Amino acid sequence: MSVRTEVPRTTRRARPASHRPAPPSLLPAGEDFAPAPSPDGRRVAFLSDRAGTPGVWVRDVDAAEAVALPTGDEPVLALSWSPDGRWLACVIAPGGAPRTELWVLRPDGSRRSQVAGFGRRSAALAGWLADGAVMAVTETDEQGRAVLVDADTGHRRVLAEGDLLTLLDVTPDASAALLRRGPRNARWLELLDVATGVRRRLIPDTGRGSTDQGWFGPDATSVLARTDAFSELAALVRVDLTRPEQTPTRLAWRPDAELEHVAPSVDGHRAALLWNTYGGRSELSLLNFVDGVQRAVGAPGEVLDDAVFAAGGDLLCLTAQGPVQPREVWLVDPSTGVLRPLRPGPRRTGGSGVAPQLVDLRARDGLPLSGWLYRPSGPGPWPTAISLHGGPEAQERPGYNPLFQALVAQGVAVFAPNVRGSSGFGRSFVAADNLAGRYGAIADVAACADFLVDSGVARPGQLGCLGRSYGGYLVLAVLVNFPGLFAAGVAECGISDFRTFFAGTEPWIAAAAVSKYGDPERDGTLLRDLSPLTHIDRLDVPVLLIHGANDTNVPAGESAQVAQALAARDVPHGHLVLAGEGHDFLARANQEAARTATTAWLTRHLAAIASTVG
Repeated sequence: MSVRTEVPRTTRRARPASHRPAPPSLLPAGEDFAPAPSPDGRRVAFLSDRAGTPGVWVRDVDAAEAVALPTGDEPVLALSWSPDGRWLACVIAPGGAPRTELWVLRPDGSRRSQVAGFGRRSAALAGWLADGAVMAVTETDEQGRAVLVDADTGHRRVLAEGDLLTLLDVTPDASAALLRRGPRNARWLELLDVATGVRRRLIPDTGRGSTDQGWFGPDATSVLARTDAFSELAALVRVDLTRPEQTPTRLAWRPDAELEHVAPSVDGHRAALLWNTYGGRSELSLLNFVDGVQRAVGAPGEVLDDAVFAAGGDLLCLTAQGPVQPREVWLVDPSTGVLRPLRPGPRRTGGSGVAPQLVDLRARDGLPLSGWLYRPSGPGPWPTAISLHGGPEAQERPGYNPLFQALVAQGVAVFAPNVRGSSGFGRSFVAADNLAGRYGAIADVAACADFLVDSGVARPGQLGCLGRSYGGYLVLAVLVNFPGLFAAGVAECGISDFRTFFAGTEPWIAAAAVSKYGDPERDGTLLRDLSPLTHIDRLDVPVLLIHGANDTNVPAGESAQVAQALAARDVPHGHLVLAGEGHDFLARANQEAARTATTAWLTRHLAAIASTVG
């Protein structure tokens, strides 16, 4: 028997509920995202940073104002409403760090308590069992643990444990569970028989691709999954559990777009599909599993996310954003496709700004690349900054980015490329930077610089680069591998030495990263050469280093050791450490501090001249 029952854990003392709603006239606009509709679709809980950090707010769909719930002072990362309507589950990041906790509270803000993520364990919510208050939860420390947690009593039932294990779904009777296993870009699904503990792999090992999302069909005789194991671009497939020898059936696929996310309805009869078209714009469609008809729905923004159905199935919520459109929650009537914003009133904008242009170019080895170009007003060339996204399996998309607009307003053009390793362009592209392929990703940044100068966008000698997380690593890597190409850099939360990164990061992050970066023992020579700190003597341009003090994903020491090495050589540098932040800067004040410092650093060292945005 693999099932173990645990008594309720003693929760940490609840933090004082100081998160209080301010008068609407005194609140900054903020961004609204991550909706969680009530089962009847009459109310929507959502996250908003309008009070300074992401917290929980609730709005009746026909009400003028939203009400804040007392979730404490720590930032909230995710939110879900129970199918019986009695609970809200919140994933909270203490100190902004990657380690997370799971708390529950009533929709009126009462009975707040912690139910998962104790000690060093990090908690993630997969969802709720259909007819009660039981949550499917993954807890992670050295290993992953699949757990059922009762929100009413706190009782926990451990279903399985293992390396790189994530719980995705559970049948209504809890007799079977769907698990995801494996490292980044190489994941697979397993079916767990809860009574016996026997697991079996569902999708055959094709030797390529990854299966990241899955759930049980309405009768629990099938599993539906998002996978790129059978095609270059991710598709939706059905696995017949009664005929395990049968090849999965493809239900939804496009030759011109990658299936980014699937949001199934609770009854399993339909799903919302978010498609990622070339370059990163979103498209939305609704798929009826009964008749197989897929219907396109107009998108209320350039980039869509956070799609979720109300338990009753009569309301779909999602988040939309664009270059000058902050994130906001939208409501979709699944029967008609009619959309309306949750927040009433005119469409919100982030002020004046520019829309980017999608640009194609070639890497030095001929690989097709693309990126988004933000041009200042007036004729070029301009001082130009290349912005490198994190991940590396993320993607630069035409979303809301105040930093880009701030730089453009100062006369600095911004080019945000998707170098090899980025998502959205198929499985071969996302895997092209694995291990020694990372040299190609570093060279891609140099190819972008060449393209910008040759096309008349950038001024030679006035090129800078910036990036965060993996993008911060790329900034440092490019500066040491291509000295003289850039005049300045900004590296935010970036890896500087793979040896110290693997030793200091969270154990589950290290284990999952081996497939992308390499094994610190087996591939030690490669990782040493790919580490910017190994070649730091080649870095001789001004660099600003920014890091969250509580970061345990890429520990803050990764920036500190670069600052120390540059100080020893009298290389101009800045080192900004943000208190109360982890890997992602969640407080608006700290976001603004990082944005202001980055803009000032680049405009100063690229000798930019202020320009008025048209």
